Amino acid sequence: MDIRISRIHGAGWFAVLSVATMLMIFVYLIGRTVLFFIAPYVWYEKIMAAMLLLAEFFILVHGFGYFLNILHVSAHSGKKEVTGDLPMPKTFPPVAIIVSSFKEPLDVIRDTLTCFYNLTYPNKNLYFLDDTRYDIAWDTPENMAAYRTQIDQLCQEIGIHLFRRKWHGAKAGMINDFLDFINGDVRKEFDFYPCGTRKKTEKEKYIIVFDADMNPFPDFVEPLIAVMESQPKLAFIQTPQYYSNFEFNRVARASGLQQAIFYEYICEGKSLQDAMFCCGTNVMFRLEALNAVGGFDESSVTEDFATSLKFHVAGWSSRYLNRVCAFGMGPEDLGGYFKQQFRWALGTVGLFRTIIGAFARNPSALPAMKWWEYFLSGSHYFVGWVFLVMVYCPILYLFCDVPSYFVKPEIYFLIFVPYMVLSISMFISTMYQRRYRLVELGLGVLLNAVCFPIFMKASLLGILGVKGTFGITPKEQSRVLPLWGIWPQLVSAVLCFSAMIWGAQRLYFEREPVGAIVMNMFWCAYHFIILSLTLYFNHPQENS
Repeated sequence: MDIRISRIHGAGWFAVLSVATMLMIFVYLIGRTVLFFIAPYVWYEKIMAAMLLLAEFFILVHGFGYFLNILHVSAHSGKKEVTGDLPMPKTFPPVAIIVSSFKEPLDVIRDTLTCFYNLTYPNKNLYFLDDTRYDIAWDTPENMAAYRTQIDQLCQEIGIHLFRRKWHGAKAGMINDFLDFINGDVRKEFDFYPCGTRKKTEKEKYIIVFDADMNPFPDFVEPLIAVMESQPKLAFIQTPQYYSNFEFNRVARASGLQQAIFYEYICEGKSLQDAMFCCGTNVMFRLEALNAVGGFDESSVTEDFATSLKFHVAGWSSRYLNRVCAFGMGPEDLGGYFKQQFRWALGTVGLFRTIIGAFARNPSALPAMKWWEYFLSGSHYFVGWVFLVMVYCPILYLFCDVPSYFVKPEIYFLIFVPYMVLSISMFISTMYQRRYRLVELGLGVLLNAVCFPIFMKASLLGILGVKGTFGITPKEQSRVLPLWGIWPQLVSAVLCFSAMIWGAQRLYFEREPVGAIVMNMFWCAYHFIILSLTLYFNHPQENS
């Protein structure tokens, strides 16, 4: 059977199962809520039960959003919006291809600029935006001067235009200054060194942004130009991130697989609802659209996500092309991964405040489905608090006999098990269709789970309005964090294990209630395994 026909038939089944899973989510949520209100427990038990119910509500809402995206993708299966079957461009308007770099390793920069040079698009202008701060002492004066000289020589050698300016606003500020420059607003604090081999003859119509470690394939530009030229109101096209340093590194592998989960059905579903947001790299922008919204939002460390909201509110569209067009480097140890996730979580939750405010002021600014997708994306990183509640509720029950679930075992199996079986089966089968294996998916999910203290801290600061500072994800390192650096995960793991032992004692001496004790012991064992894997990821380098 033709592969595409097989996928279309599979998509039909996925649509049916998606609807069934979403219905089970409603059944489960209604059942849990009713049982919470009618359960005859004391006030402090109700507090714990309310926290658990809210945590489950969060999971169910986000799960509903995921399966709704699968439903959207299934409904469009086989169409070019999903398959990525794109024509070649008929015209070749000028494109600026840029990378903004802050003190990145020279080897990493060289690889990226070489890939820039090898792009097959004929009407391209290549720019290296050196955002390294030479006005502060981050090394000895000799080393700083040597680094700057090496950047100059590298751009001259490969043939890449070099741009510097007085530092402000990190990556967003740098790109905004560059936009002013190519728009003709040349200021005295701008330093431009025309090292490119092509002479610029006209103003660029599009701008492509890469991170310093992202290496585009030679044909990256052409299919994106074809789409942009055919849709004048399209502000940007986002393509996936693919990490290539996964072969012998556990953190990079799991981080890449975590990204893959996001870049499959979630991004495709968002794109089909014209709610895709920019992810900061491997993305093409229409210069007209950037100028119309005043450039990148410099108020957030996730300027890409914040700027996407500005585009959509201003009436521009966005799109996601699920085709790997570039490869780069993922974080190679827990320290680097935690730093990356903290920055993403802080900026995203900070923007969540903006989303709520924008919705309250003008609900009609966006269609309901776009608001829904922004609410889901903006609230995602509260998952750290959700995981904390899920871990400690069974611990409190086994140690202190504080119930929080309020459901008899027979009802538990009647409403919880069908929901779990359907949702897990749907997740595995849909990702398997995209050629991901269960073990691979598990690695990405587990790495995300052990990051819960980072998400908790970042989401708390974000909701309080703390902006934070931009920082690059460390590269070319595989360091082991000291135990104090992962103490929340280890303490929680020890408590889970101790609660299991205490639960076994309760089974032996108390005998009742067997079902509740066994089920809470199961969840403690489940969380103990997850949290123990922090030690596995903390030694990321594998033998070749």
